Amino acid sequence: MSTIVFFPTCPSLPIIPPFPPPSLSFWSSLKPTTKLRSRLSGRLRPVAAAAPLASETTITTDNADSPDATAIVIRARNRVGLLRVITRVLGVLGLRIDRATVEADGDFFLKTFFVVDSHGAKIEDPESLDRIENAIRDAIDGGFDLAMSGRSEIVPRRRAGVGLVSGEEKGRTVRFFEMMDGFLKNDPVSLQKDILDHVEFTVARSRFNIDDFEAYQGMAHSVRDRLIERWHDTQQFFKKKDPKRLYYLSLEFLMGRSLSNSIINLGVKDQYMDALNQLGFSFEIVAEQEGDAALGNGGLARLSACQMDSLATMDFPAWGYGLRYQYGLFRQVILDGFQHEQPDYWLNFGNPWEIERVHVSYAVKFYGTVEEKHLNGKNCIVWTPGETVEAVAYDNPIPGYGTRNTINLRLWAAKPSGQYDMESFGTGDYINAVIDRQKAETISSVLYPDDRSYQGKELRLKQQYFFVSASVQDIIRRFKDSHSSFDKFHEKVALQLNDTHPSLAIVEVIRVLVDEEHLSWKEAWDIACNIFSYTTHTVVPEGLEKIPVDLLGSLLPRHLQIIYDINFSFTEELKQRFGLDYDRLSRMSIVEEGAVKNIRMANLSIVVCHNVNGVSRAHLDTLKSKVFKDFYELWPEKFHHKTNGITQRRWVVVSNPGLCDLITKWLGTDAWIREVDLLLGLREHVENKELQLEWRTVRRVNKIRLVEFIEAMTGMKVSPDAMFDVQIKRIHEYKRQLLNILGIIHRYDCIKNMKDSERKRVVPRVCIIGGKAAPGYEMAKKIIKLCHSVGEKINTDPDIGDLLKLIFIPDYNVSVAELVIPGSDLSQHISTAGHEASGTGSMKFLINGCLLLATADGSRLEIIEEIGEENMFICGAKIHEVAKMRENGEAPKLPLELVHVLRMVRDGYFGHEEYFKPLCDSIESAGDFYLLGHDFPSYLEAQAAADKAFVDQETWTKMSILSTAGSGKFSSDRTIGDYAAETWGIEPCRCPF
Repeated sequence: MSTIVFFPTCPSLPIIPPFPPPSLSFWSSLKPTTKLRSRLSGRLRPVAAAAPLASETTITTDNADSPDATAIVIRARNRVGLLRVITRVLGVLGLRIDRATVEADGDFFLKTFFVVDSHGAKIEDPESLDRIENAIRDAIDGGFDLAMSGRSEIVPRRRAGVGLVSGEEKGRTVRFFEMMDGFLKNDPVSLQKDILDHVEFTVARSRFNIDDFEAYQGMAHSVRDRLIERWHDTQQFFKKKDPKRLYYLSLEFLMGRSLSNSIINLGVKDQYMDALNQLGFSFEIVAEQEGDAALGNGGLARLSACQMDSLATMDFPAWGYGLRYQYGLFRQVILDGFQHEQPDYWLNFGNPWEIERVHVSYAVKFYGTVEEKHLNGKNCIVWTPGETVEAVAYDNPIPGYGTRNTINLRLWAAKPSGQYDMESFGTGDYINAVIDRQKAETISSVLYPDDRSYQGKELRLKQQYFFVSASVQDIIRRFKDSHSSFDKFHEKVALQLNDTHPSLAIVEVIRVLVDEEHLSWKEAWDIACNIFSYTTHTVVPEGLEKIPVDLLGSLLPRHLQIIYDINFSFTEELKQRFGLDYDRLSRMSIVEEGAVKNIRMANLSIVVCHNVNGVSRAHLDTLKSKVFKDFYELWPEKFHHKTNGITQRRWVVVSNPGLCDLITKWLGTDAWIREVDLLLGLREHVENKELQLEWRTVRRVNKIRLVEFIEAMTGMKVSPDAMFDVQIKRIHEYKRQLLNILGIIHRYDCIKNMKDSERKRVVPRVCIIGGKAAPGYEMAKKIIKLCHSVGEKINTDPDIGDLLKLIFIPDYNVSVAELVIPGSDLSQHISTAGHEASGTGSMKFLINGCLLLATADGSRLEIIEEIGEENMFICGAKIHEVAKMRENGEAPKLPLELVHVLRMVRDGYFGHEEYFKPLCDSIESAGDFYLLGHDFPSYLEAQAAADKAFVDQETWTKMSILSTAGSGKFSSDRTIGDYAAETWGIEPCRCPF
């Protein structure tokens, strides 16, 4: 190890050996007024009160002064401990100090550090030099604070000028800091110790007798420790910089498994794999022990998760807010081909990734009365609730890739109000105390309660308000910690509504600002209009959310008053703009009149939000011409689109490591993991035979892995040589799994009637379908049963053999998708054109090199532009053609091929003819709303084109490579960058340590 020699010219500057351990004598030399507000790790936290003027400090880097090291020259005002601070910062940045000099200059010193990187080389990259300068400047100009954030404080909070109470207290502080001084280490030995300590002391199992699940729990807790370490740094840095923050409100988050994603983003995957191997465990097996947190249903929920990953990776100051459902989306169990739903007890074995914040809780009010009272010389509105529950925070750290930034997803759980609990127990009313507890906890129990009954609608509304009330209180509390007035609230806060589920946040912000913070109505209104933006995922007006007025008035009486006030002002504005056009006024009113009065939540969101976003270019066209036509004519400047995206970290780096390594090899860099547009570089190598061979090899390995999964799940053995034709998504009529199954029946019938010589030319297919039907959606459940009945017939037919298999994968979730998508050859996205807002599922397949068989709908129109129609298999009517056929009431004649297939189903060829009759009727007798008949011939042609391409493996491989190469636009990084610049007005805030 190189020796560092300092040459002080001032006796007050000590000579310090390389990276000395903090000694008791050193820390006790600090003046009593020096703040010691710790981070247990010894990282340095700026304190504004201690900072010198920025202009007093200069930092320069020089590579010409030494042939073998980079010189960092620092001129700063002398103060005790600063030399130590600088050496620590350089150590945190991974730099080794080769030698250093110190010279005095009055009240200042001039320090020159000659440093090298971890490989002993000079640092010549300008970006790295800038980062070093910024980190040192931030540390010097900020001052330092060495005490722990949060409620558990090492040093009691003191007012300015008040020193430590006693020498004993000061000594305790020193001892705490000495014990916790340093980053958590990531070498295999340290990781092993951490894992085993958590097994023994957190999980309370003997380290000498642990199984794979306990190894997972120990590993997960050790990873969480490192996430918390970075999370604290990030939040403290945000607090110091006070940037404008984004608050992302979504009732659904499909995060999937966290272990693999976390260690990859932290950059410690190899170290953990080595540590586990030396302990006798396989990382792959340990990672499989983690369950899915199914806190959402479909694309909207997975979009939220992708966007959180991108926000962290791109260093944006952001928080996510949602609900901590006790039971996630139901577990799907298939019995005799029928779907059955079971509760998803995802919390049965605990959740090592969350941190319960028992001290972060807010009272949420329901029911009661509203009255006007004269308080403090003014008339005020007072809401006296009839029921109060507590929202308790559970934090989930979200790490960024290639950065220390770790942001937070805060989920709320409902608990009974302690006051009412104590009153009930105090009067001996134990039964009602238990009932009250159960009623409160029900609010955050179930994702998507059945809202066909009044009680279900009430519970859903309770969930929505409970979630936004707690979030708004938390956001305002955080703002008030650093600001004495609301003058800059709109400059520091942006709230994003992910669909209309959180739109009551608009009303809640106004209520809190007017009723509790006592701002004027105009001030509160201006703030709300400047901080809220809204993304809609709806494609038809009938799908927009409505809340019955009677229900809202009963549950949230004050909020109904505010909504009526907003609507009155809005309709008066409409009258001035359009006159007494009562049809228009009726369509645009927030309050829908009728036999049952409703509040139109989308209308409320559009009226208040400064930005309304569609999720693809085609979706925006639908919003402007159909869904929100009246509003677009009124406020065209509000409407924009941000095409959805997916995170390449989850969907390639985590789920397809073989392809990840291959891409990195051929691009010559792994920078594409953050700068996904670099994937375009694959186009330069598409003709390279070596790349094509390696590409096919990676894909075959993934297919073999999928073959093993299918056998384990279903007992079916399938051949990896066949084309894997996949459709995995929520089961719905508009997504047209029925069209896929009818196409499979047609294919089966054709093969069945072929001669043996003709069968030799058939491309073998393994058709894979997966997805869940909503519990009350009978047509979707019939589609699942038909899939199983057809599969049972095909898979046991000796005439067919391996030429055709139909597999239904039960209980489809994110983890299953991570295995199926990399092993797919062809992926179907065949929704009726005009019904898909975006379609992020197609993006996940695209980036993994799977070819798409798709209708021209949603974001797929943009995918066609990026990779070319020649690299896809397009079928079905276009959006404008669908609209025209429906306007004209056309019922096109069904093609003979489809008539024959439907006859097979009706005649009981696959059994259960009465059960399947409604499916056939929906096409033949009920107008064929989703145009299966019209699109069937086109669909068969696209399937034939896919067969032809698959035979020529070189052509197929080129198409696959070009699919991945053209997928860069569909990264959530691009989506978030667009939102940040054009909607939220936030900027990156990168933690320097």
